[in-house]
Amino acid sequence: MIPEELRYTEKHVWVLRTAENGVRAGITDYAQEQLGAVVSAHLPRAGDALAAGQCMGQVKSTVAAFDLYAPVSGTVVAVNDDVAARPETVNDDPYGEGWLVEIDLTNVGELGNLLDASAYQDLTGRG
Repeated sequence: MIPEELRYTEKHVWVLRTAENGVRAGITDYAQEQLGAVVSAHLPRAGDALAAGQCMGQVKSTVAAFDLYAPVSGTVVAVNDDVAARPETVNDDPYGEGWLVEIDLTNVGELGNLLDASAYQDLTGRG
């Protein structure tokens, strides 16, 4: 399951453009499947500044920890508090209710550095 409308990082984070300078991000279906049952998520705070590629948090499962790397540079404007309360949402709906953060971009051009669905499919070997 690789939605066409999203962009992806090689570190398995998806990005949805939600406004001219805004995106929503989370981990991909592939990533949550590799992790297994998610038990916690440690996310940045609203107001935190991020640089593309910077570690911005961690998602933990019963068997592994997955470092989250910022897909783009910007300021965190929202964090999905529901994921903190119900981390299994990341497994149940990674592209919907399981989103992690919303970011106000400082460089819209960085979106061009992300993979499209076809390139992400090639990376993961999935469709």
